[in-house]
Amino acid sequence: MRAILHVDMDAFYASVEQRDNPSLRGKPVIVGGHAQRGVVVAASYEVRPFGVRSAMPMARAVKQAPHAVVVKPRFSAYAEASEQVFAIFERYTPLIEPLSLDEAFLDVTASVGLFGAAADIAKRIRKEIAHELNLPASAGIATAKFVAKIASDLAKPNGQREVRAEETVAFLAGLPVSRLWGVGPKTEEAMKRAGLSTIGDVAARELGWLEERFGSSGKHLWELSHGIDARDVVPDRAAKSVGAEDTFEEDLTGLEALKPHVHAQALRVARRLRRASLKGRVVQLKLKFADFTLITRRTTLREATDDGQVLYRAALELLERAHEGKPMRLTGVSVQLDEDEAQLGLFPAAVPKTSKLNEAMDRIAARFGSKAITMADIAGAEAPDDDDHRSERPVEKPKR
Repeated sequence: MRAILHVDMDAFYASVEQRDNPSLRGKPVIVGGHAQRGVVVAASYEVRPFGVRSAMPMARAVKQAPHAVVVKPRFSAYAEASEQVFAIFERYTPLIEPLSLDEAFLDVTASVGLFGAAADIAKRIRKEIAHELNLPASAGIATAKFVAKIASDLAKPNGQREVRAEETVAFLAGLPVSRLWGVGPKTEEAMKRAGLSTIGDVAARELGWLEERFGSSGKHLWELSHGIDARDVVPDRAAKSVGAEDTFEEDLTGLEALKPHVHAQALRVARRLRRASLKGRVVQLKLKFADFTLITRRTTLREATDDGQVLYRAALELLERAHEGKPMRLTGVSVQLDEDEAQLGLFPAAVPKTSKLNEAMDRIAARFGSKAITMADIAGAEAPDDDDHRSERPVEKPKR
């Protein structure tokens, strides 16, 4: 019998802001960008009764909750808090599957002999997060990932819920079919037309009946309705690429306006590569125009690199070729990781002249922040600190 936890931080970004700024505690807080262009990154529980939710347009959120305090996101702070949360997870099991910075599945089946029942482990994890990080977390405990995820959702905020194996079907029965993984609005509408409003309705049907109406998805729906989800908790997969991108407060026009941002993004990507002892050859430039048209362009370097200036020159060449003089909403630079083992030469390769400079700049950035030292052309550009992406775990070197 497996023991699966789903641990989810409560309103993570907003909770970090309230923790770091005591004046925000107990107040309705919206973490988001530009009032007219951005979206809500996180909403505190105090503002949710007004209908404010993550991913909602900021303009709509501010209209619904004009009294809310709007805070610009600090992704470096969230990445740091995430690192601390996952370090706590690792005290109890190596089988951790991150879903984002603020949630993960944990397989604690082999840990119960050492730490006690799964529910006790979840309680200890939440207590340590609260005591050491002063942040709230919720947890679901079940024998299947799908059920654990639903249980943690229903336990929010700052609670936990255990669903024992024998309770699973009854626990799911009263929930709407939209709770089933893979059921979107169109599938939900089709299921309701077939008389299936709750998960219990699905469980009551024969497998053949479901397959006749929903094809290959029928078996999937039947299994989930009975709490059957055999998928394993898969530990963190190595990242395939490293990237950085920015959505501008106002559309930018012209190469000169865009160059500092692309330069800063290339430097941020390079810092992340060096921090993880990785290099890459394929450089990709991402451009989103004011009309939301999205294009990508890529080039392959002769040698793998972790040098920001090399990445910038490649990205700039792509920008010059792709730029059409139209207003730009977003730019981004990414590098595909080079996972191939290089053949050893007879003589050691010469150390690039830029290596010592990069090492010195990395040490300064680590101690004083990535804005402490920078290039002259990007000194005035608005760019976040070295930003592990909001939805990524920090990069780890691929396992061979």
